[in-house]
Amino acid sequence: MSSAVITKVEIIKLNIPYKEPFVISLGVIHEATNVVVRIHISTGLTGTGECAPFVFIVGETQETVFELAKQVGKLLLGKDPFAIGERLNEIDRAVQGNPTMKSAFDMALYDLLALKAGMPLYQLLGGTKNREIHTDMTISIGTPEKVASDALTFQREGFPAIKVKLGTSLKEDVARIRAIRHAVGPDYPIRIDANQGWDTTTAIETLKALEPFHIEHCEEPIAHWNSRELVKVRAYSPIPIMADESIFDHHDAFRLASMGACDYFNIKFSKSGGIHKALKIVAVAESAGIKCQVGCMSESRFALTALMHLVLASDAIVHYDMDSSLMLDADPVIGGIEYQGSGLWILEDRPGIGAGFDEEYLETMEKVSIS
Repeated sequence: MSSAVITKVEIIKLNIPYKEPFVISLGVIHEATNVVVRIHISTGLTGTGECAPFVFIVGETQETVFELAKQVGKLLLGKDPFAIGERLNEIDRAVQGNPTMKSAFDMALYDLLALKAGMPLYQLLGGTKNREIHTDMTISIGTPEKVASDALTFQREGFPAIKVKLGTSLKEDVARIRAIRHAVGPDYPIRIDANQGWDTTTAIETLKALEPFHIEHCEEPIAHWNSRELVKVRAYSPIPIMADESIFDHHDAFRLASMGACDYFNIKFSKSGGIHKALKIVAVAESAGIKCQVGCMSESRFALTALMHLVLASDAIVHYDMDSSLMLDADPVIGGIEYQGSGLWILEDRPGIGAGFDEEYLETMEKVSIS
């Protein structure tokens, strides 16, 4: 056991408006309603984490995260912050589910460990800067004219690919993609995400109808619980299938891989509970020969920085959906990844996650301190 102990836990609500409402098949998002967790330890270091609860997918809200985080904060006081496995197991035993809330604590603990080591987190995880990381850009559900206009804008801004939200009806979804493909030309990469919006029959029919438009992959075409039918959809689909809402942790990853239910895993900290289990998902993927994408909810640039460290830790992560902060109307993050245009994120080498928050911005937010 190290000589350091956890002395204080801060829990802070983080609200950031979207530039415009974001629409998916599950609902409409107007504002990022996130939570920041800061863990202070007796040696003077402070680790920071952020989570983005999304009630449509994880069943958590900013309010539930804020309240449960108070209990977890009390649980951690006086404990060794560097025994990450022990701390996360304690949290798992104390609170069932709630992976988004847990991800903020997970992130803060990993930040502390890398700060103690004096290393960027990706190096601590065994990673290296061996490739450039370009995010795609996501287009929310809209009319064919609106989505085609957005696609053309993002293409001209240099994004290497777009992800289009679908999941309404075959006719409407095909019309959207037809309009986009006409606008951007035959070769620009298009990915789609139905967010569970189709039933099995509609999914198969729609994916077959979209084959001529050269779609790279489709995320979560049907209900997350229906893994057996996902196998069927994959078997009949001419478009590769990516599991998203159906994969929260490494147990889900093993189940889906063993069933042959998907071609890709989509890893998000708000589903996996953070870095610890995300690494386990990557291990399953590598063992099964499955490639991964990393994704986001409504995270600020801070949590996207943490996600970048995970990306650099595994070559099995080949697709990058790291665009959430680009949709927000404010950027309260100091340090961290820097956007270079054309979808390119750059990470400077700093100890830990290498980012923090503007204290003046946080001062306007509701917070509580556990000590």
